[in-house]
Amino acid sequence: MNIEVSLPERSQATAGKSAPISTTFAFVLVTALFFMWGLSHGLLDVLNHHFQETLNISRAKSGLIQTAYFGAYFIMALPVGLFMERCGYKAGILLGLALFAIGALLFVPASMAATFGAFLIALFVLACGLACLEVSANLYAAALGSPDKTVQRLNFAQSFNGLGVFLGPMIGGAVLYAPPLELAGSTIAPTSLIYVSLAVLVVGLMVVFARTAFPEVGSEVEGDEAAEAPAGESVSLWRQKNFTFALLAQFCNIGAYVGVGAYFINFALEHWQGSTPQFCSFLLSVAMIGYMIGRFSGTWLMRRIPARNLLVFNAIACAFLSVVAMLAVEKVSVIAMIAMYFFMSIMYPTIFGMGVQGLGRQTNRGGSILVMALVGAAILPLVMGAIADASGMATSFIVPFACCVVVALYGLSQKPAESSASSLAAEAE
Repeated sequence: MNIEVSLPERSQATAGKSAPISTTFAFVLVTALFFMWGLSHGLLDVLNHHFQETLNISRAKSGLIQTAYFGAYFIMALPVGLFMERCGYKAGILLGLALFAIGALLFVPASMAATFGAFLIALFVLACGLACLEVSANLYAAALGSPDKTVQRLNFAQSFNGLGVFLGPMIGGAVLYAPPLELAGSTIAPTSLIYVSLAVLVVGLMVVFARTAFPEVGSEVEGDEAAEAPAGESVSLWRQKNFTFALLAQFCNIGAYVGVGAYFINFALEHWQGSTPQFCSFLLSVAMIGYMIGRFSGTWLMRRIPARNLLVFNAIACAFLSVVAMLAVEKVSVIAMIAMYFFMSIMYPTIFGMGVQGLGRQTNRGGSILVMALVGAAILPLVMGAIADASGMATSFIVPFACCVVVALYGLSQKPAESSASSLAAEAE
């Protein structure tokens, strides 16, 4: 797959420092970050049901996992955006990796305490790190190439996020539902085993990023110093419908995505007779295969179809599948849930890419605020959990249905020419 990431490198090696790596290699390294937070997200959905069983908490209370996790995004996104304006993308990435590793290591004392609150603290710190990575990596990947390829480039990078999300439930299902590991006379809790291993991997990435000289990239307006600069400076972010509607769409999109994943195992257990939690976690991995395939195929389709059209089609498909889930048909509704992941796959990077288009020098701040919209994942799963406890798991799918309708409306509000991921005419020239 030919993904354009070329950009004239503006920075030169300074005295005593190595020359920056190529933009292609920089894109490859940043894409590894997308895989890492995808892996963490995939583990989260299995943790949700695991804590319900081991800590004896309700489905509604287990939604606090998503609240702690994605509440960190809301708190950290804007500060890290301001931090990057002063210190650069690389500093934001290193800060994110450091907090990620610390949060993962906090699972050790949390496992010893065996209290829900201790795990929530560990998840919150870990997610603060992921918020830093989400802002810095998304904005850096968006800037690391021509503006007309932004949405396509983000979807390609996020495809590896899909790979991590696919592997997360497989690892979680295999380890969290296995007996505790006995090593040298000590018992190692499954959660500690997973997250300490993750911390080691993250520290390794920190070393690589710290020792690598990355090419500097400017904002969209700096790459094209034409007439966009005055407009980007004179119009407030909050008066640009493209951006403000993207905030609502992203809030709904991520809330629906996380809500479906948080209660996937609960739903599958109720509507797939004879299933076990481990079997259902593997079904979730199957769903994530579709999610990953959807990201890669979506990147390819955006070379030929405007991103806006693809977003609208996928949102309508997800709304329909939500209705099938609400019907609570044995096995069929579970399969509909699995299929939802394929159609949700392109939504996050597409909304993000479309939302920051045309923001000029306000792109970094706009991108940070868009990441704050992930707070939808801290709120909407709680709503789903409350509805599930009151009226049943199937009824709670009214929430993702409504969210998908909002995403479809956002796509329809965009002009096809503005949301196209690529220009075939430009390529022909």
